[in-house]
Amino acid sequence: MTTAQLISEIHKKQSFLCVGLDVDLDKIPQHLLAEEDPIFTFNKAIIDATHHLCVAYKPNIAFYETYGLEGWNALKKTITYVNRNYPEMFTIADAKRGDIGNTSSRYAKAFFEDLGFDSVTVAPYMGKDSVEPFLAFENKHTILLALTSNQGAFDFQTLKVQNHELYKEVLEVSQKWDNAKNLMYVVGATKAEYLREIRTIVPDSFLLVPGVGAQGGNLQEVCKFGMNKDIGLLINSSRGIIYASNEHDFAEAAAVKARAIQEEMALILRNYTPKGGS
Repeated sequence: MTTAQLISEIHKKQSFLCVGLDVDLDKIPQHLLAEEDPIFTFNKAIIDATHHLCVAYKPNIAFYETYGLEGWNALKKTITYVNRNYPEMFTIADAKRGDIGNTSSRYAKAFFEDLGFDSVTVAPYMGKDSVEPFLAFENKHTILLALTSNQGAFDFQTLKVQNHELYKEVLEVSQKWDNAKNLMYVVGATKAEYLREIRTIVPDSFLLVPGVGAQGGNLQEVCKFGMNKDIGLLINSSRGIIYASNEHDFAEAAAVKARAIQEEMALILRNYTPKGGS
């Protein structure tokens, strides 16, 4: 999916919601455990109930790897189902990969070619040659961890190196890499106050923003400081949507939660004047 297609879907659906598919067999409705593939059955129901209210799905890969081959097969079935039935959806492999170049190439092929994701999250710690193999894929996106929503983010990401915060160095340096136009960035919703400065460094890039809802992030604050002329935000919600109910009505309950967020987003979009616009 191209960035232009993603922007088009945001305006069409009046939504920039990303639903996180973080499936925990201890939390899904217990009647699904009798299914041949409870993970895929759960995901399919959530997707069918919410696809018109969001523009992206983001499985956290750890929630599938923990179940071994069955989990990996369920992940592949999930993304194949989305790509075949809802090809307008932007898909994110929340894998947080990061390794030397040759290994990164293999990770990129696994997520972009075998599984068919549109994007993958990548850790920047090993630098340029660990990220550019992901950036080499046409119309695929690399979502770089910049400033995350967890408390431990302050251990390194905000430390000053020569009077310059490390996360700012990541943003600035990464913009010089080959095919940097394919970069997006993870910025936690709990760090909304940082977004104004982040937008001075990466004014045109999409930001994937986790942490709204269960982690305490505020949608209005994120939009106030993080939106750009193309909206430029994907707001992720996982637990707050997919675990809205653990009964037989779980998909319907998820849709209710997703619609509440989508309606708030639609109102924001209606009242939003793009920066630099009229």
